[in-house]
Amino acid sequence: MTATNPPAPSVEARGLAKSYGGDAAVDGVDLSAAPGEILALLGPNGAGKSTTVEILAGFRDRDRGTARVLGADPARAGRAWRARTGIVWQHETEGSPLRAYDIVRHVAGYYPRRRAPEEVLELVGLSDQARTAVRELSGGQRRRLDVALGVVGRPEVLFLDEPTTGFDPAARRSFWDLVRSLALDGTTILLTTHYLEEAEALADRVVVLARGRIVAEGDPATLGGRADARATVSWLSEGRRRSVRTAEPTALLRELLTEYPGEVPELAVHRPSLEETYLGLVDGGDDETAPRREGGAANSGGTTGQEVRG
Repeated sequence: MTATNPPAPSVEARGLAKSYGGDAAVDGVDLSAAPGEILALLGPNGAGKSTTVEILAGFRDRDRGTARVLGADPARAGRAWRARTGIVWQHETEGSPLRAYDIVRHVAGYYPRRRAPEEVLELVGLSDQARTAVRELSGGQRRRLDVALGVVGRPEVLFLDEPTTGFDPAARRSFWDLVRSLALDGTTILLTTHYLEEAEALADRVVVLARGRIVAEGDPATLGGRADARATVSWLSEGRRRSVRTAEPTALLRELLTEYPGEVPELAVHRPSLEETYLGLVDGGDDETAPRREGGAANSGGTTGQEVRG
């Protein structure tokens, strides 16, 4: 039986670097994304997320390193390559007397595999504004129009730079459904976002950037050692809340069940959230980024843990 080789990455960068006036915006970034994968770039302002996207999308030259997108170097790729990619920038579409429908139809004409303008406007929730001049749209509606222009060509690789800025919660979740459907169709998606919930909901893998360098990479559930980080187990004991940070929460729960024959009062188990992990990474903290409280170390019935009193 012949082994099947994995498909070549749709996006690949090695040693990517870019500086401005001696300051490194991107400093040796290595990343890759497979066909149909959603890769999220997280990081504070100035971390290098947008510069990385601009280089990979062919809109900015790199100083060092290699980049391949759909098998081509973005810095040298031509018009046919651009027709296979889509991009949504951070800034919203400028005001225009043209109608939303007309702009989508115009942009669609550049792509051989285009979607119907009506379909795209419905996907982003702008069907009712199709005949409205762009300058009369709200900021959030213009942002949705940006997304429509980015996906109208059925791109094989889609770059999304803070795509849901200005979206209300309902529109954001509708957009998430659209992104998932594009990925299921095989579109590779490189997403930058400030919404940690968005990265957790969408991304197959997350890359965290700080000061132009990758400080962590992995799936959202295990990023930065989340899965192995100490859990905080808390419960009510004699009218006071007790909390223990432990690497073995299951063992501690067994002990509590023997101590309390019925239900353990106000029992709660907390592991570091993606937000806590992210903040620890970009602030230079360690993997254990759950909030710490005042308190001393204590053992509970033989289970190693750090007790904090609330």
